[in-house]
Amino acid sequence: MKNTFFVVLLALASLLTAPHALASKQTKTLTVTATAYNSVRAQTNANPSIAAWGDRLKPGMKVIAVSRDLLNMGIKHGTKVKISGLPGEYVVLDKMNKRWSRKIDIYMGKDIQAAKNWGRRKVTITWVG
Repeated sequence: MKNTFFVVLLALASLLTAPHALASKQTKTLTVTATAYNSVRAQTNANPSIAAWGDRLKPGMKVIAVSRDLLNMGIKHGTKVKISGLPGEYVVLDKMNKRWSRKIDIYMGKDIQAAKNWGRRKVTITWVG
């Protein structure tokens, strides 16, 4: 009898929490302006390989910085983001100056020419939030 009661209670608890778990795992999309940046002092600060949350950036990493308004939309430190037109997923490890909105900055290591070639584009980003 005790085992049956426990099984029923466990099943009921999982049913009650399942809809909330699913609701919080929805795919979200947003069109933003995308630029690119490099880990050089002229584009960042005195320690260009350290991101805003203290993560160490290394060339080759798929990383983006996000404008602070995107943080309020559920994109936070460590969020994995897909960017239209680019393969793979990028991880949010940096944040931008508060003057920007609806913007991402794609990390391109020390390849300044690649960042210049990227320029400024509108892209659609997708993440699970």
